[in-house]
Amino acid sequence: MDLYTKFEEHLRRRLLQVDTFHPFYQEALNYTLQAPAKRFRPLLLLTIVEAKEPLLLPSALDVALALELFHTYSLIHDDLPIMDDATLRRGRPTLHRAFDEVTAVLVGDGLNTHAFLLIAEASLHPDVRVALVRELAQAGGIGGMVHGQILDCHFEEHPLSLQELRQLHLNKTAKLIAASLKMGAIIANLPPHLQEELFAFGLELGLLFQIQDDLIDALAHEEEVGKTTRNDGKKNSFTQLLGVKGALEEADRLAQKLERELKAMEEPIAQGLGGLLGNYLYRHNDLKGRHG
Repeated sequence: MDLYTKFEEHLRRRLLQVDTFHPFYQEALNYTLQAPAKRFRPLLLLTIVEAKEPLLLPSALDVALALELFHTYSLIHDDLPIMDDATLRRGRPTLHRAFDEVTAVLVGDGLNTHAFLLIAEASLHPDVRVALVRELAQAGGIGGMVHGQILDCHFEEHPLSLQELRQLHLNKTAKLIAASLKMGAIIANLPPHLQEELFAFGLELGLLFQIQDDLIDALAHEEEVGKTTRNDGKKNSFTQLLGVKGALEEADRLAQKLERELKAMEEPIAQGLGGLLGNYLYRHNDLKGRHG
């Protein structure tokens, strides 16, 4: 069974349950989580664990699920009218459209909190659990994703420099991707220098993903990608700053750099990540023909 299938089965077994008389709270908790998704962040974590300590995979599944819950919370809040005001996510109406804004805010809060409970109760050594909690809190908290999001919102109609834009998206997008790799390395008990190498690789990977997402927003249609597009007109994005041609060139540069770094990694990790990232590093190539 491949890692994606293994994770999906685990997610279905661990859908959130609450003893409540609220008419749709439990449904709303699982609404976005159950929608078809790539599960990229949990798969990064599980790929590292499988490459180095496959016997720990069962214990790592709840940590991987915690990452997916945390990521899903960020999407729910990002889609809110006060943020991006998106109407489509993962091929279905966004949570605030399917239910209401209050529900979306509270479900996002709940998924965020529950992610840390899953890590705290994982079948791992207490020191490992503490390190994992610290890593997710740093990547997703006030010095990570939240920092990136507040920069994104505050400077929505104020153009940023390339260095500022990179800092914004290193925080908003890249740190959680980097943390997913490092958390896998923590579970697998890799040496600190390898943990940091994977984190640095993840930061560059996160920037590549952001540039690709900006290109998708500019060039793709909602029906293709299952989420609202053409929605970044006022926001700072790589396509706004560099133009579509410049963003495509930057994506190519980053993808080639990551490919070289991947080949230099030790064999089990390089093979595992290579299999996972094969369809992602150059996904922007599919958009090149649309740039007139």
